[in-house]
Amino acid sequence: MVKVIHTFALNGITGIPVVVETDRFSSAEPLVSLIGLPDTAVKEALDRVRAAARSSQLTLKTGKVTINLAPADVRKEGSSFDLPILISMADEEKSGFLDTDGKAFAGELSLTGELRPINGALSMALAARKAGFKAIYLPEQNAPEASAAEGIDVFPVKNVSQLMKALRHEEAIEKTVFSFDAFERRASVCALDYCDVKGQETAKKALEIAAAGSHNVLMIGPPGSGKSMLASRIPSILPPISLPESIETTQIHSVAGILSSDCSLVSARPFRSPHHNMSAAGMAGGGKSPKPGEISLAHNGVLFLDEFPEFDKSVTEVLRQPLEERRIHITRVSGTVDYPASFILVCAMNPCKCGWYGHPTHPCTCTDSARRNYVSKISGPLLDRIDIQVEVPSLDYSGVSATTPSEPSAAMRERVCAAREFASQRFGDPAMANALMTPAQIRKYCVLDDGGSSLLKRAFETLSLSARSYDRILKVARTVADFDKSELIKKNHIALALQLRTLDKKYFG
Repeated sequence: MVKVIHTFALNGITGIPVVVETDRFSSAEPLVSLIGLPDTAVKEALDRVRAAARSSQLTLKTGKVTINLAPADVRKEGSSFDLPILISMADEEKSGFLDTDGKAFAGELSLTGELRPINGALSMALAARKAGFKAIYLPEQNAPEASAAEGIDVFPVKNVSQLMKALRHEEAIEKTVFSFDAFERRASVCALDYCDVKGQETAKKALEIAAAGSHNVLMIGPPGSGKSMLASRIPSILPPISLPESIETTQIHSVAGILSSDCSLVSARPFRSPHHNMSAAGMAGGGKSPKPGEISLAHNGVLFLDEFPEFDKSVTEVLRQPLEERRIHITRVSGTVDYPASFILVCAMNPCKCGWYGHPTHPCTCTDSARRNYVSKISGPLLDRIDIQVEVPSLDYSGVSATTPSEPSAAMRERVCAAREFASQRFGDPAMANALMTPAQIRKYCVLDDGGSSLLKRAFETLSLSARSYDRILKVARTVADFDKSELIKKNHIALALQLRTLDKKYFG
């Protein structure tokens, strides 16, 4: 008789239903065959299963046993197949009937029969719900994240003995229930605040506009001017992460294996700040079994690249496609994986190698050639994809010694949320942002008055703007107008958008 147990494999952040089919034949010599494109970790499951069964006093099937992981053309990777393989190999004639109807299972086994956490539990729970399962049994460390998949019961399992008793209806396991109220409380908390940042009002205004419209930002300024401090506080003025955004972000972090064990969902918008020695694979994602890179780990949050020109050009050029498509496609020998990659790119750089070009008191030691070589590391196409460019000058003594507290993030976030709400009513989609507008939407929603049209025309001709720069200026102006709750883009909106866009002519021209 063939025993069928249900589990899941992962492709990116998507769970794929897998059936574990086990058949036994009478044979004088015991032999277990595991088929269905298992990787090394899955093949090693047999030894873990045997040891866990012995430790749990569970009798396994003997004779010739064939275990098939279907569908056979999907590669099975990781240790999450340990638990379903063990259940499929259990000898129910000796261990008792196990009720597995309508249930799915996933988990790694220790040699003592304890269950260890796995990656991608939330994705598996979502796939199980979609496939119509009533319950899923997971290691207890994974149950909190999986409980966010409403519509399916999630049962936390400590060890094999506990699970066997539950499946024999001898001892119930209390299911894990997701607390939306607790999630909302965590999502509203921000550790960093703009009240700690002295001065830099122009930069703060630029970042506020960026947060309202999901615009990419480049900050240029000398060392110690506060660029990193400004960037690290952007999540504090972004709207609190929504539950659907949190679920998708948690899926990515869970698959990557970086989800904290003390939280059920990612409750704060990600802020990723990779070092400039990051490789292209680390940025985009990859490996033999493609994992998310920094681009995807920043999904629904901020990707901050400090010392931007110091990144290898192959790394920064990886950003071009995700910035347009909001997804990253990773192709390897084992297949192609898509990961979400919708983030605000924030870059910071010095104006030259020594950092003091254009400073009023500190002399620059770079030659013109050295400065040009330094800034030329940033390609024109990538620079075109950055909507906002802002100078962050050094503060003088009066600015540094000021004791008056700066405006807190809460006040800035309130304005950002109001501007986003105004935009969402226009688009009819709360997830839509001005930076994501298509050419058709730009034509429809970026309507200029006579003064704004005249100013933009003069700027286009005088500054030799590209077509992409023209669209970017309109998008930023649209966001500026949203703060004023104006459907018409006026001259002052265009003027501010131009002010936040034309630094490339000063530093890169």
